Amino acid sequence: MYQVPDQRGKLAVVTGANSGTGKETAKRLAAAGADVVLAVRTPEKGEHARRELLAEHPDAHLEMRRIDLADLASVREFADGLIDGGRPLDLLVNNAGVMAPPRRFETADGFELQLGSNYLGPFALTVRLLPLLLAAPAPRVATMSSGRANAGRIGFDDLQWDRAYHPNRAYARSKLADLMLTLRLADIAAERGWPLLSTAAHPGYTRTNLLVSGPGLAGGGPGPLESLLFKLLPSQGVEQGAEPLLYAATSPDAVPGGYYGPRWGLVGPSRTTRPPRRALDRAMAERLWTESERLTGVSLPAHA
Repeated sequence: MYQVPDQRGKLAVVTGANSGTGKETAKRLAAAGADVVLAVRTPEKGEHARRELLAEHPDAHLEMRRIDLADLASVREFADGLIDGGRPLDLLVNNAGVMAPPRRFETADGFELQLGSNYLGPFALTVRLLPLLLAAPAPRVATMSSGRANAGRIGFDDLQWDRAYHPNRAYARSKLADLMLTLRLADIAAERGWPLLSTAAHPGYTRTNLLVSGPGLAGGGPGPLESLLFKLLPSQGVEQGAEPLLYAATSPDAVPGGYYGPRWGLVGPSRTTRPPRRALDRAMAERLWTESERLTGVSLPAHA
């Protein structure tokens, strides 16, 4: 099992920290000494997770704060709250997300739900928190992607799936966008001479409520094919599934733009993974970044 290096004195924010890989990531960061902000959409679930983690690690420093990544006003409020506190941020873990709702839903800002929650919300959060991150000596942003990013395509002609929504293709697009965010942020950090390390991970096939919460938004559940695959494919628990993200977030061997996942694709210990070819298209990544700034109204700090 991956051993998280000493995190004492560091401040970390983990989105989606009330369950699954987010909760496991928060737990192991706190166990290694970090002060962890559990960034969650539902405060009751976040407080329940905080109490559970404290029962297991009574000396952990945990704070719960609300954020809804499907609402840019909530993202702004969350970021402003941290900025008002003034403490440098050592680590941002973009983990929260939604997967494959069977029909098209929209965020509070009119974005397709998966693109909005999985990518545009984390994009806005990351850019808004850059002043705090750049105030830390060796800051990191670790973003959770997915193996399904391999099937993703960025289609600017119908970025929000207004014409022909497809649950799995929309999910793959959002997770490809997360990878392009990671790689573009790594390039920006190098261009500007920032000490920021931008990395990404995917969890393979990890058993979490992500597999059922998205399909459940329409009152149903996974289809028969998905249910059969859930039973037949090799899978792993969150202890193993969170390790690529923890590696990306804390390993001294992680590199700028590094992408980490299970050794055997769906399961196994962490290893370096090659991003899909489309994620490496720098011109497309720059165009996506510019479009994301336009959509969210959030831009890079001018003088950082």
